Amino acid sequence: MTVHSQGVVTSVPEDAPRKSAGESQTPPPSGSKEVLQRPRGRRGLPTGLLPYLLVAPAVISLVVLLGYPLIRNVILSFQQVNKRELITRKPEWIGVDNYKELLGSSDFWTVVVRSFVFTAVNVLVIMLIGTLIGILLNNLGKKMRLVLSLALVMAWAMPIVASVTVFKWLFDEQFGVANWVMRSLGFAGYEQHNWFETGTSTLVIITVLIAWGSIPFVALNMYAGLTTVGTELYEAARMDGASGWRIFWAVVFPIMKPFFLVTTFLEVIWVFKAFAQVYAMNAGGPDRGSETLPVFAFVEGSGQQHYGMAAAISVLTIVMLIAVMSFYFRLILKQEEEQ
Repeated sequence: MTVHSQGVVTSVPEDAPRKSAGESQTPPPSGSKEVLQRPRGRRGLPTGLLPYLLVAPAVISLVVLLGYPLIRNVILSFQQVNKRELITRKPEWIGVDNYKELLGSSDFWTVVVRSFVFTAVNVLVIMLIGTLIGILLNNLGKKMRLVLSLALVMAWAMPIVASVTVFKWLFDEQFGVANWVMRSLGFAGYEQHNWFETGTSTLVIITVLIAWGSIPFVALNMYAGLTTVGTELYEAARMDGASGWRIFWAVVFPIMKPFFLVTTFLEVIWVFKAFAQVYAMNAGGPDRGSETLPVFAFVEGSGQQHYGMAAAISVLTIVMLIAVMSFYFRLILKQEEEQ
């Protein structure tokens, strides 16, 4: 209790908190900001350097596994490495003589034309049938779609050598299914018909083999792309009286155009460099009549032991493929810019 000079008595609550004399009552300045300090320890990597460190292992692997053999192959193409040089291990530097001999050889240009025609026919068949099967998958019920998808995956997963063995048995002279079917249909002259008698017939069989193994990739990807097309677009087109063919070209194809460009790009590369199917089927025969550029290079190298010439063929093959695909690659980039 406190008595003032005026005689007024005021009471102070006994439970009022008492502040210690040593406690600071000064609030922090209103304009002060808390300063955050980085904890001491290892310094972090610069932000701009981290992406390059992450991709460095992949780049180094590509350089070691692909870059070094490619450089060695280019160097070998300027050398003469035959049986004698292989034994003495003293290759002779001959400059561009291998390239001159190839570019002046009619056999080389015959193989070049054959390779491009073979690639074009294969890609056309693969893209056409693969697109049709993809559309079929999109219109089937769940059970039939599952059955067809499993069949496609099994065909796609078949090893190349195993599939070549099956096709060689199908077209065998004596026990082949193809001759039996032709005889059953009433065709004469197929008692022991040799389907590998000419280079053209051999390439036709190889085309069927490659298409059989490549169509599943196109079909399954086509079906996956079709699932992104809204059903309202189909309904609107049908209300306008559009036919199925018109719906595909006016509705589906514009949406799926990136798919067609990229898939065709990949198929051209895969078919153009196909080696195992061509060589395992008939080793490029008969009389080297079914050789494509990869098989031609292998036969010249391992068969004829002209390793410098084989290296020059492989370099020219890469140059041709890059020249052809550069135009197609520009179309893909242009399509991406338009989107």
